[in-house]
Amino acid sequence: MSNQSNGDTKPPCLPRNGLVKIPAQANGLGSASITKGTPAMKNRLCQPSSVPAIISPALANHSDLPMPSLASPLSLAALSGVPSPSGAAVVGLHSSEISPTNGEVSSLEGLSNSPAERQLAVDEKILNRLFWYFSACEKCVLAQVCKAWRRVLYQPKFWVGLTPVLHTKELYNILPNGEKEFVNLQGFAVRGFDGFCLVGVSDLDICEFIDNYPLSKKGVKSVSLKRSTITDAGLEVMLEQMQGVMRLELSGCNDFTEAGLWSSLNARITSLSVSDCINVADDAIAAISQLLPNLTELNLQAYHVTDTALAYFTAKQGYTTHTLRLNSCWEITNHGVVNMVHSLPNLSTLSLSGCSKVTDDGVELVAENLRKLRSLDLSWCPRITDMALEYIACDLHKLEELVLDRCVRITDTGLSYLSTMSSLRNLYLRWCCQVGCPLLTTTGLSGLVQLQDLEELELTNCPGATPELFKYFSQHLPRCMVIE
Repeated sequence: MSNQSNGDTKPPCLPRNGLVKIPAQANGLGSASITKGTPAMKNRLCQPSSVPAIISPALANHSDLPMPSLASPLSLAALSGVPSPSGAAVVGLHSSEISPTNGEVSSLEGLSNSPAERQLAVDEKILNRLFWYFSACEKCVLAQVCKAWRRVLYQPKFWVGLTPVLHTKELYNILPNGEKEFVNLQGFAVRGFDGFCLVGVSDLDICEFIDNYPLSKKGVKSVSLKRSTITDAGLEVMLEQMQGVMRLELSGCNDFTEAGLWSSLNARITSLSVSDCINVADDAIAAISQLLPNLTELNLQAYHVTDTALAYFTAKQGYTTHTLRLNSCWEITNHGVVNMVHSLPNLSTLSLSGCSKVTDDGVELVAENLRKLRSLDLSWCPRITDMALEYIACDLHKLEELVLDRCVRITDTGLSYLSTMSSLRNLYLRWCCQVGCPLLTTTGLSGLVQLQDLEELELTNCPGATPELFKYFSQHLPRCMVIE
């Protein structure tokens, strides 16, 4: 929310990872976060949009109740100027009318002397339409205004696609006698959250979460554990007890081993992400390939996975798996690419970001065998040259997104190949230059205007990207967002 005291009404840009802070609440979960998952588009600028006039003119024209908009976010302080203990202000109410326990009011009797206006302020039909225009952070504040607003806002439809992020310290309240009590998660259950990100938790914390969250056994579909000390035993208990989990992420968890994956993974998991877990190597891929026949998405960042592991995938996974991201898998070479394209021929999304041993020959294998690709990430692959771009342009006719960040050997010649790809929608050429030797010139970049359906082009720190070039793009690619 913007700071109303200094007159700044510009809405804050959400961070790239989609995290927003929930205002402080009395239940101890005030510092929890809600994440919107993986952003659909990178580096989007904040583009405020006004809330449509769905409130009656009588209420909208009130000088003390201005029409809210996201350009001037609905801070309740903006509506009434009366701050509540929770950091928000409550519409038309004095401090004495606010509940001292949770900053919530039971009614809006103080809004106006007009019964019609009071009725409009709690009209569920109006509120059900109005609340769609606010961010997750703003909804958390609005839910503290009164019970009527909370009742409307706590409908699961307003929270679809959002994932609460809970740190271990936020899972417990400290009682007066010094003992710890697990927090009440009923508010999350009412809103129907089916996914959680738990940060810094232990086996015991996970067991407490399972026991205290009403939907944990069947209703939770997605679990992300980050920087946690979960062991093989804890992982096994979690997946055994939480029967609904279909999407699992393990990031920075160094206490479980490959044996834990063998004992805990089950066939209902369709999406798995493993990153920065030091005990993950080829045997972990063997467990994944044997135990997850319905896998559709695998995201892997593991320094010790070799070419051999990419041959483990089964025939069924070759049919079901459409997304594979191998990020910073330093040991993967062109031999691993051979295994991959034969094991997983139906991929539509592939990332080899940071697989620094992959060369043009590996890209040729990808282009010849994975004709269904719509997204390809070759960032941080320093051995990629113009020849690889020629293979891509000739064979990948359905490709919509191409990431070439830090591919420092590509030149204007490679761009001329890409300019023939009418299917491209998003192209990223960030930091594609060698020190003192810019290989992408203004002339070469200007040829990209042939991509008339391009929607996003990023040229961060590209020496050939001059002000004149951006002006040229604005004239010839009016529908494309070009990012310097």
